[in-house]
Amino acid sequence: MLTSGTRHSRSGFADIAEGRCRPKPKASKNGQFNQIHLIRRIDLFTLRLFVSVVEEGQIGRAAARENIAPSTATKRIQDLEAIAGIELLDRSAKGVVPSAAGAVVLRHARDIVGSIEALRAEIAAFNDGREGKVTIASARSIIDPFLTGELSGFARDFPLVELDVHEVENGEIVEMVGRGDADIGVFAQEARLDLEGLHILPFREDRLVVIVPKSHPLSRRGSIGFGELMSENIVALKALTGAFAAAAKRAGVRFDPRVSVKSPSLAVNLVCDGFGVAILPEGMLSREHSENVSSVGLDETWARRVIQIAVARNRPLNPVADHFLSRLTAIS
Repeated sequence: MLTSGTRHSRSGFADIAEGRCRPKPKASKNGQFNQIHLIRRIDLFTLRLFVSVVEEGQIGRAAARENIAPSTATKRIQDLEAIAGIELLDRSAKGVVPSAAGAVVLRHARDIVGSIEALRAEIAAFNDGREGKVTIASARSIIDPFLTGELSGFARDFPLVELDVHEVENGEIVEMVGRGDADIGVFAQEARLDLEGLHILPFREDRLVVIVPKSHPLSRRGSIGFGELMSENIVALKALTGAFAAAAKRAGVRFDPRVSVKSPSLAVNLVCDGFGVAILPEGMLSREHSENVSSVGLDETWARRVIQIAVARNRPLNPVADHFLSRLTAIS
């Protein structure tokens, strides 16, 4: 038995649940939204709830959709109207529909909720490795024969990933990875390299060969020692000059190339034109040049190149870099 003087019908309780029996929202100052007040008071969940209320036509159904209590949903909608200073819903026994002002709020709320979902999707894309950036450091003598195909294939499979490839000298590759300037380094193994703090993975093997014109007397040799080439005009690949100078020092000879170039294709073209001989990784000799030049084995233990991958030992890779690393190690 109710002891107060107020009597409540079943429909009256429904009105309260739907927020129909409540004071009219107070108008904000000058009857307008205050921008700072709006930013501080409105939260994203309330905007999503408002969209649900309009779409469901009832606060109770919207509350169930958003997994909150009807009273909580009602309070949030009332607070939103108080902030706006105007009723956003027209209420009736059948449910609720947006008022003229509510239709404006609905349009913007849908835009905002949609933008947040787009933001979530884009952030998720970074987390699962579909977007982002991977920085790779390597030498031209490795990029051309071994990485070009992998880079182009990865770019096709992950079109939203930025590939930043740094072409540097062999010794600088591991330094860039150690400093954090590169995520992944692909380099030729050398005893002089400082690999402290790096995790090293096997990748490929390669060998250096001597490229000579087909008419050159050396073209008929099965192999040739490095020291024997010192009397020839040598076209040196800049990426390999350090290794050649070290080999010459060990052999007690002077390494004095006639010309040094960055491009393997240019080196082969110079050999084709009779300028001299070149020492290149075997994989860099293209089919288009094979008709005009011969490759002769370089009879030196250091002519066998071990190509390795370097990543920082204590610095985790970002998801896209990890994807690219997995691709490289899968083919090694």
